[in-house]
Amino acid sequence: MIKVMIVDDDPFIRQSLQVLIGMDPDIEVIGAASDGNEALNLLQAGNMADVILMDIRMPGCGGVEGTEKIKQAFPQVSILMLTTFDDDEYIIEALRNGASGYLLKNIPPDRIIQGVKTVNEGNMLIHPDIARKLTTFLQPAARPESPQVQPLESFGLTKMELAVVASIAEGHTNKEIAGQLFLSEGTVKNYITDILSKLELRDRTQIAIFYLKGGRG
Repeated sequence: MIKVMIVDDDPFIRQSLQVLIGMDPDIEVIGAASDGNEALNLLQAGNMADVILMDIRMPGCGGVEGTEKIKQAFPQVSILMLTTFDDDEYIIEALRNGASGYLLKNIPPDRIIQGVKTVNEGNMLIHPDIARKLTTFLQPAARPESPQVQPLESFGLTKMELAVVASIAEGHTNKEIAGQLFLSEGTVKNYITDILSKLELRDRTQIAIFYLKGGRG
């Protein structure tokens, strides 16, 4: 059973999400909060969630700040941001603060449910359309005096590891990567472990950000 907390300043959205995702037999909604601080208080009070669905823009403690606070106190909790196409800067900051991914608010309930299950399995979730926007957004115009980005190949990554990195940045799950590259999921996990070690990164989110910032050579 996946324990989920819903964080949104709109009570109607909180209630709607609670009903919709709570219908899935694998999910239990264990709490709801109106901002990041309230969510953190619930966690500290023992209402431990596996996944938090968090609105990215809220009065008080918004999703970006809330993600930072929660991940510092409870790094094992996966946070899935609910966003719009106008939230590019907020999304980047949330990812930097440890969010596991994001979903557009207007997608069908079954995709939100699948998103919860995806990040609960330790995967990162990036909507392909937003990923393409982030690729441009994360790469500022080059300046003559700017140092060149160190290509991924220089970190000793193999061709297969480079392919895994690119797939992670596109938001694919381990299962999807395994299917694309004709590997087992266990082998994909081993590749990711090696990639994290070589790049000296903490998690899949950092791999994706590193790639999208231009570290692909």
